[in-house]
Amino acid sequence: MTGSLQIKNGKYYIVINDCANGKRRQKWLKTGLPAKGNKRRAEQMLRDVVQDYERQRGIIRSDVTLADYVRQWMVQAKRRVDEVTYQGYETLANGHILPYFDANGVKLQDVTHRQLQAYIDEKAAHGRKDGKGGLSARSLRLHKNILYQALTEAVKAGLLPSNPCQHVELPSATRHEAHFYTAQQLRKLFDAISDDPLYPLVKITALYGLRRSELLGLQWDSIDFERGTLTIRHTVTKVTTAVAKDKTKNASSYRSFPLLPEAQRIFLAALNAEKENRRLCGKDYQQNPYVFKWPDGRPFSPDYVSHHFAALLHKHSLPHIRFHELRHSCASLLLSQGMTLKDVQEWLGHSDIKMTANVYGHLDIARKQSIADTMGSLLSSNSDVRER
Repeated sequence: MTGSLQIKNGKYYIVINDCANGKRRQKWLKTGLPAKGNKRRAEQMLRDVVQDYERQRGIIRSDVTLADYVRQWMVQAKRRVDEVTYQGYETLANGHILPYFDANGVKLQDVTHRQLQAYIDEKAAHGRKDGKGGLSARSLRLHKNILYQALTEAVKAGLLPSNPCQHVELPSATRHEAHFYTAQQLRKLFDAISDDPLYPLVKITALYGLRRSELLGLQWDSIDFERGTLTIRHTVTKVTTAVAKDKTKNASSYRSFPLLPEAQRIFLAALNAEKENRRLCGKDYQQNPYVFKWPDGRPFSPDYVSHHFAALLHKHSLPHIRFHELRHSCASLLLSQGMTLKDVQEWLGHSDIKMTANVYGHLDIARKQSIADTMGSLLSSNSDVRER
């Protein structure tokens, strides 16, 4: 397949020559570009059209590099995955994968397991942009996932006999130790930030153990004041500079809670503040259904919440935890009061109890102590229970 530019009636046309099955076919496509002063734009359009035709037909030049093939795969991936996922792909590809393999120059048809393993090993040792060592095991898993998916498509298209990324090994994950606040520390935090705009967000997160995306995704239809329920239906995440709306993380994330009295007071205060802000801002108020936002109606961004929370802890000389670790704090308090891991799984919206056990199993002290006390009482020398 080849392409060329032709001028007809003072405008550029793209001419595609397709020689499939030994038959030569020609297709003319309008560019809409006047011939005068638009040669470079027309040439770029020609390149884009030819590449798109090749992608649709599964045509890959024998000299295509791995980096260029990943670029082509990214175009397809953008149509298949949600915007947040694609943004993650794009960040990793542009920041790491493409620069490395552009410099490497390896062709798609020549790529080996050893070369892909060398990439992962290099990033594990020196992948951080700040020069402070390697990337995390979690990050490297995403790198491998992109390469694996792209090369799987190459196998399906008959461009490779097998996927050389299949048996690439990742470094062992270093378990992150979750930090959390005690009930006393949380009360001290609430007192310290009671006049800050972030206070209601912190309080609701601690009460319900919400994910940050779930907290910012709360809409007024999530709160039923009459029935006294709070339902998690939406999430908000950040895509580049825009706030993107998304469904909940998984089916278990969609859940309802009793509306605690303290939460009801917070939501009613937010509702009254919104009514007043609408009146003050008039037509400049940004209409949206979200609960937590600035006085002019703009929703809080996820980054603002995390960064401002860290600044508040520093300002009030409180122990540093991440905003997400308010969720851990909620879980730890539930377990300390004798709730089971199953209870915590349902409260936090985990899809699998294994996840709950992996993160919080070591905190399940109260229940284990209760079991130990029961067994100790039953089998102590002073017990009336005798073996029969």
